[in-house]
Amino acid sequence: MLEKTEGIVIRTVSYGESHVILTVFTKERGKLPLMARGAKKTNSPFAAVSQLFSYGLFQFHYRKSMSTLSQGEVLEAFRHVHEDIEAAAYAAYVCELLDGVTTEREASPSLFMLLLTILRFIEKGEDAEVLLRMFELKMTYVAGIKPELDRCASCGRTEGDFSFSVQEAGFLCEQCSRLDEHRFSLTAKQVQLLRQLYYMDPQRLGRVHLKPETKHWLRQLLEAYYDTYSGLYLKSKRFLEQWQQWKP
Repeated sequence: MLEKTEGIVIRTVSYGESHVILTVFTKERGKLPLMARGAKKTNSPFAAVSQLFSYGLFQFHYRKSMSTLSQGEVLEAFRHVHEDIEAAAYAAYVCELLDGVTTEREASPSLFMLLLTILRFIEKGEDAEVLLRMFELKMTYVAGIKPELDRCASCGRTEGDFSFSVQEAGFLCEQCSRLDEHRFSLTAKQVQLLRQLYYMDPQRLGRVHLKPETKHWLRQLLEAYYDTYSGLYLKSKRFLEQWQQWKP
């Protein structure tokens, strides 16, 4: 059956001397594997649309195992992302995280638009680290590990001062803070920020600007949370950490 859909390439794997297996997150069918035959050849009509991060129209012969790409048209190539190593590292992290927490053939137009919006903001030069933290928070729901951000994870209290407990998977009020001696102490603004990043409309993602010290605690908190609950090992995350240590 021949189908056509919008999609974004989130992973590429070489197959043989000239073929590429694409993992494409599509608008109508969710994550799909596509065989792009001959895509590594310089004169291939699939060469451009088979690049990582490419947003395009994909026409393919749908099969339950491996679909075969028949036509492809690039809608956005994200040239800046490809040309800037740091932007590419953040975009790769986003795509690898999405790949890691989703299953094949589960359509999610909202998740598709979130990914596209994130890539567009990175392309425009918005703060990629802030965008990534927003994406990480939103992906906790997709991964089935969403922390409790609306009330105390222990007693359900909604008012007062809160800390964040990785152990208890969410906020703890003052009375329940004794449950986790390793909790993250939070100010009222930090509590608000976590909620804002999780619930914010994707179209407003590029409007949040954070201080370096704010990015630091947010990175530590989310890293500890994902390490505890996700079971994911992301190569792009390791590369990004190394790059941040190397860059001037």
